[in-house]
Amino acid sequence: MIDLFPELDRELIQLLRSLSPDDWNRPTVARLWTVKDIASHLLDGNIRRISMGRDNYFGEKPENIQSYADLVNFLNGLNADWVKATKRISPQLLIELLEHTGKEVYEVFKGLDPYAKALFSVAWAGEAESRNWFDIAREYTERWHHQQQIRLAVHKAGIMNRHFYYPLLDTFMRALPHTYRHTEAEEGAVVKCTVTGEAGGNWFLYMQNNKWQLVQEAVAKPLAEVIIPGEIAWQLFTKAISPAAAREKIVINGPIYLGEPIINMVAVMA
Repeated sequence: MIDLFPELDRELIQLLRSLSPDDWNRPTVARLWTVKDIASHLLDGNIRRISMGRDNYFGEKPENIQSYADLVNFLNGLNADWVKATKRISPQLLIELLEHTGKEVYEVFKGLDPYAKALFSVAWAGEAESRNWFDIAREYTERWHHQQQIRLAVHKAGIMNRHFYYPLLDTFMRALPHTYRHTEAEEGAVVKCTVTGEAGGNWFLYMQNNKWQLVQEAVAKPLAEVIIPGEIAWQLFTKAISPAAAREKIVINGPIYLGEPIINMVAVMA
């Protein structure tokens, strides 16, 4: 997945260079953020990754974090501070900084042992400690979905193909066992999740030893199947569309209680 980063960055830079002055101020599904705000947020992510991963410099550290909500609030504060400060940066300079720092982040990731402990756990998957490969995959999903938010706002296609979109979906689905942790089922039960479209696929949850596991193939006939349209899957898991609005487009075959948890799955820090 690491080698997708330069490709995704090239798509981003080309996209940003194509924007009109009005495009930069368009609203997005990221609530209060405009297109320019999202581009600024992506730059913040690059700078933090380089500072921490290359230079071992962490700047502001979270304090009194007692829960997942505390961590989300801390990160939201950092994000808001940065976006406000960078309103004084021109779009052209943002593009130049994104292009330069994106290359640096790629070099940082290439130098990591994929199976060593990551600086940060993937908390939305329920992990207290993660390997680098998963943290890097999570970072890919961040870059993909923020770029797609921009594309959605300015009506420009580009990264919903299988090459770019499927890796995001496959990473997001690693949140399924954590999402279903309070859902009871008999031993050996299987739940199938299907995302439609050229970039979609099938993922399976398997109940073994009183714990849900993500498996590649169905080990038994699924008790339930959740079918999610490919065009809304990324929006659902990043809170760009409400569960209620998504539910109208999602099909659940089998017991509803086994299908509905996925509608509330979140694969971003939110």
